[in-house]
Amino acid sequence: MTALIERPAADAPSTPETSPRLEWIGLVVLLVGTGVAYIWGLGASGWANSFYSAAIQAGSVSWKAFFFGSSDAANSITVDKPPMSLWLMSLSVRIFGLDTWAMLVPQALLGVASVALLRATVKRRFGGAAGLLAGLILALTPVAALMFRFNNPDALLVLLMIASVWALLRGVETGKTKWLLITGMFVGFGFLTKQLQVMLVVPPLALTYLIAGPPKFLTRLWQLFGALGAMIVSAGWWLLIVEFWPASSRPWVGGSQNNSILELTLGYNGLGRLSGDETGSVTPGRGMGGDVAGGMPGGIWGETGILRMFDASQGGQIAWLIPAALILLVVGLVLRGRAPRVDVQRASLIVWGLWLLVTGLTFSFMAGIFHSYYTVALSPAVAALVGIGSVVLWRRRERYWVRIAMALAVASTVAMSWVLLRRSESFVPWLKWAILVVGVLAVVALLIPALTRGRLAAASILVVMFAGLAGPTAYAVDTIDTPHTGSIVSAGPNTGMRGFGGMGEGRRGQGGMPGGMPGGMQLPAGVQMPAGMQIPAGFPGQDGAPGTEMGGGMGGLLEGSTPTAAITEMLEQNADSYTWVAAAIGANTAAGYQLATEDPVMPIGGFNGTDPSPTLAEFQQYVADGQIHYFIGGGGMPGRESGTSSEISDWVAENFTATTVDNVTFYDLTR
Repeated sequence: MTALIERPAADAPSTPETSPRLEWIGLVVLLVGTGVAYIWGLGASGWANSFYSAAIQAGSVSWKAFFFGSSDAANSITVDKPPMSLWLMSLSVRIFGLDTWAMLVPQALLGVASVALLRATVKRRFGGAAGLLAGLILALTPVAALMFRFNNPDALLVLLMIASVWALLRGVETGKTKWLLITGMFVGFGFLTKQLQVMLVVPPLALTYLIAGPPKFLTRLWQLFGALGAMIVSAGWWLLIVEFWPASSRPWVGGSQNNSILELTLGYNGLGRLSGDETGSVTPGRGMGGDVAGGMPGGIWGETGILRMFDASQGGQIAWLIPAALILLVVGLVLRGRAPRVDVQRASLIVWGLWLLVTGLTFSFMAGIFHSYYTVALSPAVAALVGIGSVVLWRRRERYWVRIAMALAVASTVAMSWVLLRRSESFVPWLKWAILVVGVLAVVALLIPALTRGRLAAASILVVMFAGLAGPTAYAVDTIDTPHTGSIVSAGPNTGMRGFGGMGEGRRGQGGMPGGMPGGMQLPAGVQMPAGMQIPAGFPGQDGAPGTEMGGGMGGLLEGSTPTAAITEMLEQNADSYTWVAAAIGANTAAGYQLATEDPVMPIGGFNGTDPSPTLAEFQQYVADGQIHYFIGGGGMPGRESGTSSEISDWVAENFTATTVDNVTFYDLTR
């Protein structure tokens, strides 16, 4: 083990390895282990996020739906993201057929690729041990173990963000423009995956090259403009096609109020996420923050502030090693202080450090929609900094102040693990004590030179690794062992303090809305339900509500519907005679029926039920033309549908007869 970490020259920019055989064994174990862990039991999560699963199914049978990212194969409306993350899964389903494995295995492989690319990026500058450690930390980060086994866009986004850093650092090494263009291309592809979120890595990339790029300053500026051009081209071609395609022959742009991809980019998925003013969101202004929605502290998306990444909602996802990463970043920069401007090792620390700071601070203070699984975007930076810093400081451990810094990093990690594990007392209750005891031993070992030399060095390394990784590993194992479904999911055990999330935190079999609030959200003492957020009786997920009894689950805002065999059989009757076998308010309500029948179901109003698509007149024309067989009652979020959705629901109820099948209300629009 120590042979893999040690190197002959402490200040060499590249690291000649003393044990290539051990490194290759470690790499095989890392990648095979990651693949097995991420693929293990994938089928238990069913359709995972039904919202995206329906679009994947649609794209597997319709190339038009594939291109636009439509929710249904009849192309009524798209999902509220660009479609690149859906393309790989849709192709897999087209080849292997519609099932959970065909959909989620590509996501797991993206996780393996992310671990491999991060390892390669770190290894090139700091050696095999640092690369393997960075890859291991990424693989064991709880939120990464969640999102690489789920069908949200974040899996591909993380891989593309790592790829952009890989290309940028090659540019710092060589000064060649082609690497800057490749960097811009990866960022552009990230935009086609999750729009403006990828832009959080742009300042770190640009500043790092301005600081460390080999050419003269003006040349570096022109190269960065070239990277900007590559980014615009690699993302803009799809945006231009969608924006200029005749609206009458393409699906409505989901998440927009004016059928515009630019509006979606700058509004609901853009600046609205920062300010909280997301037009079309299910919550009134600022995510129901205090000054907008009844004085609820922090808003429905959680309280903002510098400690947000460490709170009960986000902490267990990502915070385990953030303090250590920051300490190791500072010490690493100090150790490279006298290196030349173009030093690639320092450039690596700068780009990963800025990634962590820019993304972490943005997440901490954004006032709009925020979910704990967004923090997966921090995981590569944390993993890289800890992997790099741990090995660099270990190689300089003869300096006593470096030993103190290592001990401080371990102590901060042990303290963080204690805090996070105490939030879920019933989860492996002995683990926090084991980490505390081993952590104390690790700190002592790092401070005593004799314990980090010779044969004792390997034992010290093992003790330090247990203290640092036992907590996140336990959370990751729990995440892998637990099925996750719904639109909003989280890693690790239940801490009892999630924000506005999926029913039962996205864990199968823990649905319901305790206390009348979505997703088990708990209000502080003395705080009343915010105005505009009263949950009406009969809302899906409440005790006794339609769809919660044994039978057909009608779904709702955050959970896909679960039709029974009788409902599926009814919808499939004469399905080829209709463009849509049914229509329902909200994409998740429609999704389960579409996935069960593999026939188009129109999601009125898109994800939130608030998009003005279709209009009442358009819906009436579809009905008159015999294109829709059934209208499914319920769905969406009562009191938050758009005027269009409400108008359609009212018109159907006034003009057609309701029938109930397995506790779900249907209207036959052909009678």
